[in-house]
This record gives sequence, C-alpha cells and structure tokens, in this order.
Amino acid sequence: MKLFADSACDLSKPFFETNGVGLFPLRVHIGDQEYKDVLTIDSKQVYEEIRNGHHPKTSQASPEEMMAAFEELAAADEEGLYIAFSSELSGTYSTAVMVAEQVREEHPGLKLTIIDTKCASLGYGLIVEEAARMQQEGKPAEEIIARVRFMAEHMEHLFTVEDLDYMARGGRVSKTSAFVGGLLNIKPLLHVEDGKLVPLEKLRGRKKVLKRMLDVMEERGDRLGEQRIALSHGDDEPFALEMKQLIEERFHPLDIEIHLIGSAVGAHAGPGTLALFFLNKLE
Repeated sequence: MKLFADSACDLSKPFFETNGVGLFPLRVHIGDQEYKDVLTIDSKQVYEEIRNGHHPKTSQASPEEMMAAFEELAAADEEGLYIAFSSELSGTYSTAVMVAEQVREEHPGLKLTIIDTKCASLGYGLIVEEAARMQQEGKPAEEIIARVRFMAEHMEHLFTVEDLDYMARGGRVSKTSAFVGGLLNIKPLLHVEDGKLVPLEKLRGRKKVLKRMLDVMEERGDRLGEQRIALSHGDDEPFALEMKQLIEERFHPLDIEIHLIGSAVGAHAGPGTLALFFLNKLE
C-alpha cells in the first residue's frame, strides 16, 4: 500500500524519503514568491520573516500533483491511503477528494482511501509515523486504515502561542475568540475540537501555561507512561525542552519527539508557539 501525507504533519523531508511516503506540500507565499513547504523553504525562514514584520500566507497542496500521484497509483493497480490535514484548517482534504473522483472517471478501479484526520502538526505527524511503522511491519491495509482512524479520533492537541493575532489574521481562530493579552503577559491555552482550533483558558506567564498543560494532559491522557508523546515548537527549542523535562518527570512516557513546526502551520501559529500531542485512548 502506498501512503501519502501533506506537509502539515510537520515531519521532515528525510522521513518521507526513507519511508517512501508520498508528500503533498502545502504552499507558502512571502511577498511575490511561492514556496513548497518542506521542499523549497525552511521553516526558520518563515519565522524570521514574521519577526521582521512580514505576514506569510499559505495555500493548499497542488491539485495537479495529487492528480499525477493518484493516476500513477491507478496505473500500478496499487492500493493507496492519503492521511490528510484537518479539513477545518485547509482545503487540501476536500481537493484530494475531488481529484480522486476525477481520476475514478478514467480509472474506476482506483483503490484509494482518504482520511480527514482533523489533526494538525505533530498530532497529525504521530498518525503518519504509526501508519509508516505498521506498513514496514507488513500489517494489512485494513488494519493500518483502522488504526489511523482510531488515532485521529483520539488525538489530543494542547498548545499555546505568543500572539493569537497570527491565527486571527489567517482565519484559524475568530477575532472575537482571539483573547490576546500581551501587555499583561497573558498566554492563551488552546486545543483542537473536531478539527477546529478552540481557546480553552487564559493564563499569566509561561510557567503557569506549562503547568496547566501538564494538568490537562493528566486529565485527558490514557496510560501516558505507555505512549509516544510529541512536542512541536515555533522556533523556541528551549521552551520545548523545558516542557519535555516536565513531562518526563511526571509521566515517564515511552518517548517524546520534538520537531520544529513547519512552514505552512508556522506561518499561522507564529514564533514562540508550543504544541503538545498525546492520545486520550490507547486502544
């Protein structure tokens, strides 16, 4: 089975190459330049542009690239699984569904499953990694698909940002819910609910945000000592490492993976973001 994912999973280019996962890069626009996330732009460049007062924009993955990949899949009579970024945050999933329908007009035997994970960043990335591991282990397609659906349904996202204005500008949260309090050192805590970004609480200072994230993790997480946890950050690795240490001391998980938030997601989240991902049910 051929796996596909888009760049909003925030996994590295070597991951896609090593595991043979097809990549659909989202697009990042800075001024009059267009870049392919992961392939032709480094996310650090996006954060520098934001710090310099620029406002990068993003657009969904290329329908033409999807068309070529799905036609190749049909021609090879191979089964495919596209694990997609939340449909509430991007039109990429909807585009993939439409492209697959077009391909089926010429190739009615196309065997392709497209799953809207309702997840983002490494919450989405953990699912893609699990599918790739299962594929390497020779698990049957139906078992991989079932596991992907399960993880997508039970993936928790907790995150804080330096400035919700970045998300409000891009329409990722409404301006009315963008309760920003920079002058008072107010930090928002958010989560993902049915694929949408939803503010949870306001807290004063990073220390209180980290403690509250740990408390919510304990309230929602299932057997955290048996899980692989993920952290992604907006070009603030010390913040992520501080959180990693706190998680290890409190929950002793199997592993904690840390990645930089990629260009497409980072363009909206902005520098200083910290996101935490875990499952609320293991099985």
